[in-house]
Formats: sequence, C-alpha cells, structure tokens
Amino acid sequence: MKVGFIGLGSMGSAMASNLIKAGHEVTVWNRSPGATEPLASLGAKVVKSADRAAQGDVLFSMLANDQAVRDVMLVGGLLDGMDKGTVHVNHATISVALAKELVDEHARRGLDYVSAPVFGRPDVAAAGKLNILAAGKASVIERVRPLLEAMSSRIWPLGESPERANVVKIAGNFMLGAAIESMAEASALTRAHGISAAVFLEVMTNTLFTAPAYQSYSNMIAEQRYTPAGFALPLGYKDIGLALAAADATRVPLPLAGLLRDSLLEALSAGDENVDWSILAQVAARRAHLDERKL
Repeated sequence: MKVGFIGLGSMGSAMASNLIKAGHEVTVWNRSPGATEPLASLGAKVVKSADRAAQGDVLFSMLANDQAVRDVMLVGGLLDGMDKGTVHVNHATISVALAKELVDEHARRGLDYVSAPVFGRPDVAAAGKLNILAAGKASVIERVRPLLEAMSSRIWPLGESPERANVVKIAGNFMLGAAIESMAEASALTRAHGISAAVFLEVMTNTLFTAPAYQSYSNMIAEQRYTPAGFALPLGYKDIGLALAAADATRVPLPLAGLLRDSLLEALSAGDENVDWSILAQVAARRAHLDERKL
C-alpha cells in the first residue's frame, strides 16, 4: 500500500520502519530532516514538505503534542491539500478537545479519520509489538488494519468516535504515572529504613506487582537509569495535564493526577528535561532528604 508518515521521533521512526519492512511504499517527512536518513536507507522516499507525504492512500502522523498537530494539520493546511477519501491515522497523544475538533475538520473535508494512539516504548515500537488503540469508522479501521498489524502485537477497537481512543490513552498514561509515583515514594520510605530501592522493588515486582510496566520502571529506578528516556519527562507532564483537562471538562475529580502533575513539575523545575519520567524517584528522594545517588 502507498502510505505517508510524518513525525519521525523515536516512536514514529520505529513505526515507519516496520511499515517499510512489511513491504509498503512509504514516503516520510519530518520537521528535522536528519531523522529521515535512517528510513531512507531502508527504502523510504523522503520529501521536503508534509503535503508531499500525504499523496498516498493513508497518511500516518506521530507528532509530539496538540500544538504540533494543530500547526501541521490545520494551520499548515495539510488537511486542505489531501484528496477526499484519504485516510488519516493519527497516533499522537492529544487532548480530547483537539481530538473532537479533528473529527469535525476531517469530516468537513471528506477525509476518513482514525485515532490510534499507542502503548509501548521505542524498543517495543521497533519490535513491532505496540498495542494500538483504534477508534473511528469500523470500515475505515478494517482498511488500514494490515498497516496497523505491521506495527503492533494487538489492535484494540474502541468504537466509532475517534476521541474515545484518546481518552483511553490519556487515562492509561495517568495510571502509568501514578504507578511510578507510588514506587518512587515507597522506595524513599524503605530507603529511610535502610532497605535499598533495588531490594524493595525486586520483592514488589515478583509478588504484588508483576505487571510489565512495574517491572520495567522499577528496574530503571533501582539502576538510576533515566537516560536515554523511553518516555521523556516533558511528555509525561503534558499527558497528566491532558488528563486533568479531560477531567475538568466532565467534572471528574482526579486528586491523584493533581499530585502527580506537581511532582512532575518539581522534576522539571530542577532542570531534568531530557530524562525519563521515572526520574520521579529522585524527586521523592530529595523530599525525604535522602542521598539521590544511593538508591
């Protein structure tokens, strides 16, 4: 199938590479051209403008946030230049408000739209093992299913309203952040009593909390391995903000999300930009006046 892919960060690049490996004709664009070079070596066609990447049957986008999506798709006029009937699959984690706006903007132009945010870190994306949340018209999701399958271990259909996938993604990331915060605080407590984070978290992730997310993040905390970032701190802060905004719109109290947002903000204020959001372990250590270097 002839497809375009825009937004080639660590996630987008890995996803696009799997489309190429699956035998699809892939055209790529990125604001920073250097990110296109590895994909060009795999056989992707590189173009200098986003509209040139949107000339195929399907356009995939994996942009960083609401502003990037708005700038490229709406302000930049990309949707205006797409042919009617083209499918846009949006993998970005965006606000529910923008998700609803995009539904209207695509419909007004006669474009098919699927919201398909993903669960999985860059290494999972590279292995083609993402979990993809998919919401949109069932017939359109079926059209792009072979493409989604090339990037995933499972596709989770969530109904015909695209914003439903965004709600699930935001809520899921909130749960991840809450898990990290709980491990960070609990580890500070055990350390204050002479039990290392490594020992404590090994017990927890082999007894009460055996889920992959707990295991992977506990290892990062125990090893103080916050770079390279699998999920960068500013993105985590952004996503918890999206959860709070979605909650505010429907008057759903999320007191834990407010606490988590403040912890992430505290990490950012310490200058921790290019780190994984599991850096929350150091925030908890600082609050307890523990030596951050001896977790």
